[in-house]
Amino acid sequence: MPMSDPAAFRAALKPGSRLIGIDLGAKNVGLALSDAMLVVASPLETMPRGRLKDDVATLRERLTRYDVGGIVIGLPRNMDGSEGPAAQAARAYARNLERELGVPVTMWDERLSTTAVERTLLDADMSRRRRGEVIDKMAASFILQGFLDRLAHIARS
Repeated sequence: MPMSDPAAFRAALKPGSRLIGIDLGAKNVGLALSDAMLVVASPLETMPRGRLKDDVATLRERLTRYDVGGIVIGLPRNMDGSEGPAAQAARAYARNLERELGVPVTMWDERLSTTAVERTLLDADMSRRRRGEVIDKMAASFILQGFLDRLAHIARS
């Protein structure tokens, strides 16, 4: 079961390990990577969404390559805070990843993440084609950065 308390999630991490952020889409999975100090999120890649076993194999390799100790998955809530079918699918995906990969998994509210990233890319005058190539990994970075900022806030409290 994915962890809901950010402080407990951080406590479960191996010191010095990084986090991967995931923006789960119907066709693609955006990935972002934190630094080892859990301060900054950077876009990593966009992978095509496949069967769960294919996604797990790709993620397992990334966890090893980048010394990742935990996963943050965007939770697509409705604007009123309720959860629809997309949120339930994300929760099921999170449970499966936690079971298959054996690392702590948590969910982070992703409301408006894609919209915010799209606006930023439009402001940068990026072409439609180029936006399509980067939006998923940028949204994953936005989600992960929000979670990292929450961890920093908890540490200061």
